[in-house]
Amino acid sequence: MSRRAAMVVPGFLAGVWCLTAGLTAAPARAQPQTPAAVAAPAAKLAPLSDAEVEEFLLKGSPGKTRGAGKGITGSLRMTMTHGTVTHDVHIQTIDESKREFRGSQGTEFNFRDYWGFNVAGYKIDRLLGLGLVPVSVERRHRTGPAAYTWWVDDFQMDEGERLKKKVSPKDLGRWNDQMQLVRLFDQLIANVDRNLGNLLITNDWTVWAIDHTRAFRTNPTLKTPTAIARCDRQVFARLKQLDKATISTAVGQHLTGYEIDALLKRRDAIVDIIEKKGEAGLFDWVR
Repeated sequence: MSRRAAMVVPGFLAGVWCLTAGLTAAPARAQPQTPAAVAAPAAKLAPLSDAEVEEFLLKGSPGKTRGAGKGITGSLRMTMTHGTVTHDVHIQTIDESKREFRGSQGTEFNFRDYWGFNVAGYKIDRLLGLGLVPVSVERRHRTGPAAYTWWVDDFQMDEGERLKKKVSPKDLGRWNDQMQLVRLFDQLIANVDRNLGNLLITNDWTVWAIDHTRAFRTNPTLKTPTAIARCDRQVFARLKQLDKATISTAVGQHLTGYEIDALLKRRDAIVDIIEKKGEAGLFDWVR
């Protein structure tokens, strides 16, 4: 897995501000991190592949466990060891369904808050070649299933902190490209709970999007079509190739057929928006 995270400033430029418009400053519910909460490792890990991280998450031996920090889902932070690697993971077990839910963004019907959407988010991210979502797998925790997610390394701040401190990205072009893809991804998976606290930024200004337990709604239309502006060429090609069989193979354990069908309809809407823009709707993302 390539490991990452990132951010921008309020009013830095009108175009930059627009990239984060629509995000709320509500506290992150999933894997909030603060500089004080991340202990400096004795030695920096060599980069691990996604497959190696998945193996670590699935087979690692549990160690010290504590609360993840901010948040309302009772998620946990655990230190695990597998072979020569010792690293922290984020554990979520939330699985709640309600016919009607009233939250800060209004009333939602057929509401679900589900740990499995973190695993689905990771899988969809990789099908598109994004690399914006930390590796997440299903594993039992105590008496039930849970999402075990790799704790983001080299964290410097979240997007809420960046805006508050008015810190500018080192490479504005790369930052804007990342944020365009985050917004496109959120529209695709119908993430109704993106907030500034769950966009994490690493020291190299890479963005990591965490906490997708309130995504994958069955509404087939885009919540905010204007959030779709531009897309990386390679990602766009993969987006157009997505089909139900491929998605079902990757995430069928964690998404229903209705959720997959809705995702594909939202995909069609995104493709239509980008294609109407022509070359102006595409860019080559420097990863």
